[in-house]
Amino acid sequence: MSGARVARVLIDSPLPQLDRLFDYAVPEAFAGEVAPGVRVKVPLRSAGRVVDAYVVEVDDEPDVAERPLSDIDAVVSPVPVLPAALYRLARRAADRAAGSAPDILRLVIPKRMVRAEKVWLASERAVAPEVSPDAESRARATLDRFPGLAAALRDGERLAVDAPPHQVPTPSGDVGGWADLLAAAAVDTLAAGRSAVVVVPDHRDQAQIERALASRVDAAAVVRDDARQPGPARYAGFLRMLSDAPCIVVGNRSAVYAPVHRIGLVAVWDDGDPLLAEPLSPGVHARDAALIRQEIDGCALLFAGHSRTTDVERLVQLGFVRDIPASRRRSPRIVLSATQEGERRGVRIPSSAFRAASDALAHGPVLVQVARPGYAPVLVCAECRRPARCRHCEGPLHARSVGAVPECSWCARQARAWTCVHCGSEKVRLASSGSERTAEELGRAFPGIRVVISDGRHVVEEVAAAPALVIATRGAEPPAEGGYRAVVLLDGERMLLSDDLRIGEAALRWWSNAAALAAPDAPVHLVGVTGAVARALATWSQAAYARSELAARAPLRMPPAVRVAAVDGDAQSVEAAVTALRQAVPALDDESVLGPAPRGEGGMRALVRFDYRVGADVSESLRSSVVAAALRTRRARGRAPASGGAPPTLRVRVDLPDLDL
Repeated sequence: MSGARVARVLIDSPLPQLDRLFDYAVPEAFAGEVAPGVRVKVPLRSAGRVVDAYVVEVDDEPDVAERPLSDIDAVVSPVPVLPAALYRLARRAADRAAGSAPDILRLVIPKRMVRAEKVWLASERAVAPEVSPDAESRARATLDRFPGLAAALRDGERLAVDAPPHQVPTPSGDVGGWADLLAAAAVDTLAAGRSAVVVVPDHRDQAQIERALASRVDAAAVVRDDARQPGPARYAGFLRMLSDAPCIVVGNRSAVYAPVHRIGLVAVWDDGDPLLAEPLSPGVHARDAALIRQEIDGCALLFAGHSRTTDVERLVQLGFVRDIPASRRRSPRIVLSATQEGERRGVRIPSSAFRAASDALAHGPVLVQVARPGYAPVLVCAECRRPARCRHCEGPLHARSVGAVPECSWCARQARAWTCVHCGSEKVRLASSGSERTAEELGRAFPGIRVVISDGRHVVEEVAAAPALVIATRGAEPPAEGGYRAVVLLDGERMLLSDDLRIGEAALRWWSNAAALAAPDAPVHLVGVTGAVARALATWSQAAYARSELAARAPLRMPPAVRVAAVDGDAQSVEAAVTALRQAVPALDDESVLGPAPRGEGGMRALVRFDYRVGADVSESLRSSVVAAALRTRRARGRAPASGGAPPTLRVRVDLPDLDL
């Protein structure tokens, strides 16, 4: 076999010990088919089965006879679905997060759809889309509202902007000013002959971007990348990205890896939204993946939002990301509302906010934001006022309506004949109002006005300009035609009671996004909230609030001033990982590791705080511990590695999206 061809493949497996390149001989029958990026099937000797893999490299090796190699079993498809740039990006992102590259590629590369692939292979290759001079000039006019933005995008800089907090009319309907801005940046990039990737949290944001693009570029130039798509449609879109013609990709968090041709821009909208944090291993946030991609590809990177996260503000303070302010600052009319003299203490809607809503309803819709969905999310004992708990699992009880039997929010059992374990009372009291109870109360207060509920169970995409009361939970607020004539933000104090480290910036983001839906000069009432967060909203100075939060966290060594990794598993595995980490990274002091502490049933967790400069060493050490724990589990259980195996005894999550206090 002297001079035989050798393929180095990445096996598609969740097992950490298989996250490396394996060498396989290329049989003569496949010599013309095996190429970098194609899907293949290879035998895994230790597992005794054939598994899926991607070819990463193909080379001629003269001394292959000295080390016998297994042959590639089959070529699944001739389409190179794993370009070299995508593999580099996945490898870098996985290494930074102490994870596996196949786990990232599984999120990016759709399952093969034979019929869609045959249609793509038989069709003519996509041609570079043309941007009309009118569309290009309109895009440039939008970008020029931020002096220097257009030139910075063309130069491939890392940028942060505060999105315009207002609606913009388009031939396809109103869109948010943020969508108009990102669409303009994407069109300007496409006009330069390069591709753009726009990453948004959910399908409603995606629809706004697509609407903003509809009047600027041909539909064939826009590729939708969404896990909610049918399999054939998503695979067809992925194949379009692989072509040599530039395009604009609009999608959710995994779209940041889109393997487009000549990428010129990655734009991330609202990076503080938890939907951009990948819940699946290795849990790389879209913001971090975008930063890695910008470094590898040299494209422009644009962070936009109505509020500024501490993560982006940290990069701005370091000079790594440049903040570009608008030439003319526009902000909503924020009113801090509190109970007036003579009003009952604790009234939910002060008279000033009530009057504003009443006056606005004569002209159009009014938005009322609440903290939680449902009718009564929290019940308490009517006598001692202690939380009502389920007798089976100790979960909190809630009520679906007045007089309904309480139900457990955890196990869903009905609590018939409930009695308080503290005082023996058999009566419960509604301690909070969800979206449905708020709608019922306001419906009585404003008879004859249409009431619309928008939450997780009642999805509303858009509201007409006719008078209506829209009761929405945070993040579920639908845009209104022409903007809301008034916005009332309720339950602010309850939102801030969360023990989440980032609750201040999260609440500011919720309120800022809701305020941006208001019509020009429409009042936005924030009810019952004072302090730094309320002042930041009232003065529309979200970036300044992020700076103050960052300064407060630095001496406490809290993220994002430092990075944090969570190490979960059985006591032996966690202790071994922490010990190995201390030996591998001497820069970690005694205060760098918190725990291990009990977590769950028989589990342990240790939190590791570390500086960014030692991040690579920490990730490498933790990754080695994960592999070692997986091998110990394999030997103990006598199982060979395969595509599906025993669950790992050690789990690592770097850069936790939420750090509960």
